[in-house]
Amino acid sequence: MHRRRHVLGMALCGIGIAVTGCLGDDETDQPNGTPARIHTFMRNARGFDGTIIDHRDESEVQVEVGAGDQGLAFAPAAIRVDAGTTVVWEWTGHGGRHDVASIGGSDFSFASDITRDEGHTYTETFDTSGVALYECRPHRAQQMLGAIDVVFPEDDVMA
Repeated sequence: MHRRRHVLGMALCGIGIAVTGCLGDDETDQPNGTPARIHTFMRNARGFDGTIIDHRDESEVQVEVGAGDQGLAFAPAAIRVDAGTTVVWEWTGHGGRHDVASIGGSDFSFASDITRDEGHTYTETFDTSGVALYECRPHRAQQMLGAIDVVFPEDDVMA
């Protein structure tokens, strides 16, 4: 009985160390923890390879709506911008009807119309720091998701 408790205790200790190590990696790499939140949301998103594309120092950034082989992705899927940046989503005309809509848990609230029109645009300016988590509502089940990490220049967050 004593040996069984020892083995169980060691196993639980190992699990605790593994979980702490996994959680700690994201926090260590990204001091403010914001990318960990993005990575959790985006882990199964179409077109997301784990990279948050750095667009700091740009006043306007474009994101394609209806990207990828089947037209069911945002490109780029995750970006980092400075506060004050305007993001312009432009429809490719592929993959059917799309929209861009923030989800619960996002620090920002926004929603475009649903359309399939190539060249249609939706614009949002992000004036405060935070995380924008969004989806295409018609294609949520297909994991058409996007994220924006909005930082103040002095935050000096590295991708």
